[in-house]
This record gives sequence, structure tokens and C-alpha cells, in this order.
Amino acid sequence: MLDIKLKAREDKRVRAGHLWIFSNEIENLDKTAVSGSLCRVLSAEGDTVGYGYFNPHSLISVRLLKRGKEPLEKSFIQDYIDAAYGYRKEIGLRKYGRMVYGESDMLPGLIIDRYGDILVIDILTAGMELLKEDITKAVKKIFKPKGIIYKNDSSFRIMENLPVNPEIMGEVPQSVIIEENKVEYEVPLSEGQKTGFYFDQRENREFLKPYFKDKLVLDLYSYIGAFGIYAAKNGAAQVWGTDSSALAVEYANKNAKLNGVEDIVTYKRDDAERLLSAMGKKELPDQPDFVLLDPPAFVKNRKSLPQAINLYVKLNRMALEGLEPGGYLATSTCSHHISREIFVDIIRQAAYKAGKRVVMLELRGQAKDHPVLVGMPETEYLHFALLQVR
Repeated sequence: MLDIKLKAREDKRVRAGHLWIFSNEIENLDKTAVSGSLCRVLSAEGDTVGYGYFNPHSLISVRLLKRGKEPLEKSFIQDYIDAAYGYRKEIGLRKYGRMVYGESDMLPGLIIDRYGDILVIDILTAGMELLKEDITKAVKKIFKPKGIIYKNDSSFRIMENLPVNPEIMGEVPQSVIIEENKVEYEVPLSEGQKTGFYFDQRENREFLKPYFKDKLVLDLYSYIGAFGIYAAKNGAAQVWGTDSSALAVEYANKNAKLNGVEDIVTYKRDDAERLLSAMGKKELPDQPDFVLLDPPAFVKNRKSLPQAINLYVKLNRMALEGLEPGGYLATSTCSHHISREIFVDIIRQAAYKAGKRVVMLELRGQAKDHPVLVGMPETEYLHFALLQVR
């Protein structure tokens, strides 16, 4: 096992609970080491501060798997996944949801989502890639799945010099039907976005339930219709949804029919900004009084943050401009580069530029199967707010 020695005073953040060590914090960085090799991390004084895996070619050179002096157990992969699943069972999630959420479950670079008998796994780093055999053995023992998909399509894999070809084990259908908050959704697996479904908004969808009654809802960046169909099932008078993906729109309309709400739900491929512009000019056939705005992560890195903030402000401003007094906007961001403070400031700027009096009825975050690790703000990435124009 490699020994990685930190420079003087560079162990403070790790001791405070953070799990990443950056290349500029390491004394005599060895660039000849195999990417993903397990390592022991030492302070400048020679004390063991933790164990992890090392990538000499990444800005994040070490991702910790365990803090403290005690070494990793041989069975740590199975032990950690078992513990992660134990927590999900405690909060009532067994069949559908995020079973492993990277650093928050002490498994940096590993995402496991469960769709009943199918597991969709994202391995994002070279260190986790070297542990794939152990991961496969563990999930087969713990979950007993009929099929496993290793998505292998993340941009993070490219940064780690890993192949991006998907790998399928066992019997994996093109799509599966899941249930969330008493609503059914057909989810595309191999072709879907991320792992197929956005479990992180589960509790936010449920929170909105009493606000949908008799509303005319515009569902933007709808993907497969999770928000809009939940609205239709819970009292919305009409739902119009749009996404730029033809596949997403196809599944959204399938899901409307699956839930028996196809008479009040319509999904079409269109541009969100065009629809918001038309809404502001009162050019839509009917004027929505509830806008669902769940855009993608525009922030790819810290350099793109200012540009992304401007775009989020623009979208929220346009939505608020188009709403009459009493109308609602449910809005989100999904990048760890956007803190809660930045998110709230985006809303403030949007309200000011729209010239509207806006109240924030609720400020929320990601679902409980995406727990936030105290000491590591990067694990908090989703921010959600319900706003009303007054």
C-alpha cells in the first residue's frame, strides 16, 4: 500500500471531516503510481490520518475511504454498502431509490440506484474502478438483483481516463416501472439521463401535493414527467410539459397514460426559454398559474459559475414575470458549485429584475437517500424553493 504524506498543516480539513486531498497538499507527489491504488495518508508529522485511493493525475489526488489510524477491513466494500442499505431501510426505502451516495456513504466515486430487481451503478473514479469486482460481489449478495447496469457514461470517467462503454450483467430490460409517492413511472434505464430517474426530488414532489389543486401547470425541463404527472394525480386542472429530449417526451407521455391522466397532461418537445417568453407575452393558449422549473446542472466547473448564475437568474425572472399574483414557482438548482446562499441570491435577483413581490414559502434540499456529509459541503448539491407572487 502506498504512503501519501501531506505538507505541513494540510491535514486540518481532513481531520474536520472532508474526504478529498488535493495534489497541491501532498509532499513529493509520485506521478508514477497506478491510478486508483489504495493508500495510507500521513500528516507531515507522520501520523496516520486515513486510508483511501490515489490518482496522481487528478486534481483530487486522494479520496478517503476511512479516517483515523485503524486500517481498512478486507470486507470494507461489502460492509459499507450493507451499512448504506441499512440506513435506506430505516427511512423506508427498499425497492426504489439511491442505495449508495458516494462520499456520504464513505464510498467516494460510487453511485448505486435501485429499480426493484435492477441496479444501475455509476463508477466515477479510477479507485472505484479497481474495486469493481468487490462491488459486484457485494451488491449481488446484498440486493440479489436480476440485472446490473454499469452506466460508465459520466464525464468524470473521461477525466479519470476510464472507458465509457456501458456494461450489463444478467437480465436488464429496456425500461422498468417504479412507484414513488403512489405514482407509477416507466423509466428508461440504458438510454435514460443519469441512472434513469431523479430520486433526489422525491420529497420535494410530495411536499408540493397540496399546492397543485385546480392549478394550470407548466412543467419545464420535465424529463419523463415526474413532477408534472404527480401534479396531475394530485388535483392539477391541466399540465403542459416540455423537454428538449425526444426520448424524455416519449416516456413522459407514456407515464401520463400509465397513470390515467393523459386527458389533462400533454408533453411536447420544445424549448423552455421560448415557452417562458410566450408565457410572459400572454401568447400561450392558457396562462399557467404554477411553473415547475427544474433545469439541468449548467455549472460544469467553477469557471462556468458566473455564466450559469446569469442563466438561472434569467429563467427564474422569466417565470416570475409570466405569473400573476397568487401564482407559484417551484424552482431548483442541482450543482454543488451553487451553494444555498447563491441559490437564494439567484431568487432575489430574479424577483428584483421581474419587478414582482415574491415570497419564499419553503426552502428545501435533496431527498434523504442523498444525505449530506457534515464537513463536506460538496455532498449538498440540490436546492429547491417554492415561491409565490403576491
